[in-house]
Amino acid sequence: MSQPEESSVFVEAIQRDDLHLLKRLYVHNFQQVNYYIVKNSGTEDDVKDIYQEAFLAVWRNVQLARFSPVDEKEFSAYLFRVAKNKWIDELRKKKTRQVVLVNDSIDEIPFHQETDETDLYIDTVKSKYKHLGERCRELLKRFYFNKQSLKEIAAAFGWTEASAKNNKYRCLKQLRELVMNEESSI
Repeated sequence: MSQPEESSVFVEAIQRDDLHLLKRLYVHNFQQVNYYIVKNSGTEDDVKDIYQEAFLAVWRNVQLARFSPVDEKEFSAYLFRVAKNKWIDELRKKKTRQVVLVNDSIDEIPFHQETDETDLYIDTVKSKYKHLGERCRELLKRFYFNKQSLKEIAAAFGWTEASAKNNKYRCLKQLRELVMNEESSI
C-alpha cells in the first residue's frame, strides 16, 4: 500500500471515530506528555487536563480536515507539540495569576468572623472556581449561568454532545475535589 493510501485510511479511521484506534492513540501518547509536564512543574491533574484538551484539539483538527497525519508517528508528534504549547500557556497563566493573587490577596480575605456554613461553602466554591482551567470555567458558566444546553455547548467547543457531557462531569468533579480539599484543611 502506498503512503497516500495509508494516510487516507488512517485519517478516515479517525474521522469515523474508530474507537480501537482512538483508544490506542490516546494510551500510546499519554506517557510522553505526562513525562514532559511533570518534569516542567506540573501535577498529575495538570497532565490529565492538558492531555485531554490536546487530544481533543488534534482529534477535532483531523475531523475538520485541518490536519491530515500520514501515520501514527506524525499524529503523535503533532499531539505532543499541541500539549507542550498548551502547558506553556498554562504556566504563563499561572505565573500571571500568582502576581495578581499577591497584589489582590488582602482584598480577598474575609474579615467577618461570623459566617454561616452556607456562606462559607459558597465562598469556597467561588474561590476554587477560579482555579479551574479556562475551558472548564467557560463550560460551567455556559451550562449553569447562561443556561445553554449540552448541544449548544458542544457546538461552541466543536465537540460531540457526549463529549460536552463528559467534560461537564469532569469539570464538576474537579471543582468538587478542590472544594472538598479546602474543607478538609479547615
